[in-house]
Amino acid sequence: MKENSYKSDLLLLITAAIWGFAFVAQRVGMNYIGPYTYNGVRFAFGAISLIPIMFFRSDKNRKNEKSQKKTYLIYGAIAGVLIFAGSNLQQIGLIKTQAGKAGFITDLYIVIVPLIGIVLKKKVAINSWIGAIIAAVGLYFLCVKENFNITNSDLVILASAFVFAIHILFIDHSAQKVNAIKLAFLQYVVCSILSMIAAVLFENINLIEIFNAGIPIIYGGVFSVGIAYTLQIVGQKNAEPTHASIIMSMEAAFAAIGGFILLNEHLSIRAVLGCILMLIGMVVSQVKIFARNS
Repeated sequence: MKENSYKSDLLLLITAAIWGFAFVAQRVGMNYIGPYTYNGVRFAFGAISLIPIMFFRSDKNRKNEKSQKKTYLIYGAIAGVLIFAGSNLQQIGLIKTQAGKAGFITDLYIVIVPLIGIVLKKKVAINSWIGAIIAAVGLYFLCVKENFNITNSDLVILASAFVFAIHILFIDHSAQKVNAIKLAFLQYVVCSILSMIAAVLFENINLIEIFNAGIPIIYGGVFSVGIAYTLQIVGQKNAEPTHASIIMSMEAAFAAIGGFILLNEHLSIRAVLGCILMLIGMVVSQVKIFARNS
């Protein structure tokens, strides 16, 4: 079980790294097309990238899952709606909010997850609480560089953080019951369809601009969606939700590191301190402070 836990941690850390380094691609994509169009197309690519994996799965697995068809559809629809709401609320809030502050508010799900867990009567270990708080402080140092004041856009992004927290808890529940690849595929399809409907209603869809944003879309679709969100579902099978949220919040640290390596962005001492605190928070969440003797 311990070995499975470490494997899950590694998968979730890879997820955070992909999300962090994909930040540049997502920002570049927004230079050409609107958020709904971007999410619609990239989640479609994410779904397409999983088709070969689903196709080459054994016939035995397919037969065993026929009886779960209704469960898959329900879980996939719920997960897809959550991803659609979270990603698009975040993007809308980003229009009038600094990226750093938006990143901090979004990743506050590391504290929101255990709070919701209490409401749902889920036991949260003391080490997870301490790790979450340390990581949240690290996020503040990493992301917030000016005076912190709350605007309406910030509240929209905070709403997205709550949605992402609910998604993490929902994946914790559903990943134990259905196949991860199939669940991932269904949530991508639902999110893509909803995003494209919103794009038709609120944005001007231009095929040439979509083509111009091709590289950011493909990277964001295949890597950030197809690989990372799927690894999240697989990784959460053996990871406690609060601990999983702390690891995935390392996305902000990887985004800062990616900006430093790929874009020659300055990494201040404050940002480095934030990354170190987030790493400490992740490690502390793994340590059993009050271990019981069996």
